[in-house]
Amino acid sequence: MNKAETEYPVQSGGTFAKGVLIGGLLGAAAALLFAPKPGREMRSDLSDKLTLATDKTKEISGKVSDKTKTLASTVGGKASDLASTVTAKASDLASTVSSKASDILTTVSDSKQQIAATLQETGKDVSDTVSSASAEVSEDVKDASKKVADQAKDASEDVSEEAKDASDGVKASYKSTY
Repeated sequence: MNKAETEYPVQSGGTFAKGVLIGGLLGAAAALLFAPKPGREMRSDLSDKLTLATDKTKEISGKVSDKTKTLASTVGGKASDLASTVTAKASDLASTVSSKASDILTTVSDSKQQIAATLQETGKDVSDTVSSASAEVSEDVKDASKKVADQAKDASEDVSEEAKDASDGVKASYKSTY
């Protein structure tokens, strides 16, 4: 095999049929040339055989041409069908992706609004709770301050009375000693 045959191997049985046809023609020509016939008969036979071979070649060439045209037409039709199918599928896929992206965007937007509303409500609840707790603590501090003030006043009065009693006791004791 030469380099071209190695790089581009023929994949059809048509090559074998061509080889058989060419071999048959060469064999017939050789048989006629070596047959013991006179020259005029030989030329006449060769001319007839050459005409027959030419006619067969034209006939086969016409069939091959017709089959090639039919095959080219079929391949073109299939390629066109395939292209339209691929285009339709790509269009459907693009539409589906667009629809899904829109759905996701809507879902995210809705979720964002729900989260914002929930945070706002929670902030208001925390503010109300802090206000209420602050008021309660303030009231408790006022009550505790009043109690401490009352207790301090009572303790001050008690200390004052005890100091007066002690002062009176010291005066009495001073008067009694002198």
